[in-house]
Amino acid sequence: MTTTTTKAVTVYSRPGCVQCTATYRALDRKGIDYKPVNVDQMPGADELLRELGYQQLPVVIVTGTWDGWSGFRPDCIDAL
Repeated sequence: MTTTTTKAVTVYSRPGCVQCTATYRALDRKGIDYKPVNVDQMPGADELLRELGYQQLPVVIVTGTWDGWSGFRPDCIDAL
């Protein structure tokens, strides 16, 4: 029996964030599906992300692999 691990990518961002836009564009170029989440529309999102240790946006969480990263990280996107 073969099992397949599905990587779900969620990008926490806010409008006008330059690094967020760069991350979306890089993911699009690579053909990587992702779920965008606007932290301005999620009460308490900023506090939660800080509690998890993230200091900047975007925060990219990848399920099925490892926790994720913050900021524009083309190296991490390439690794996906």
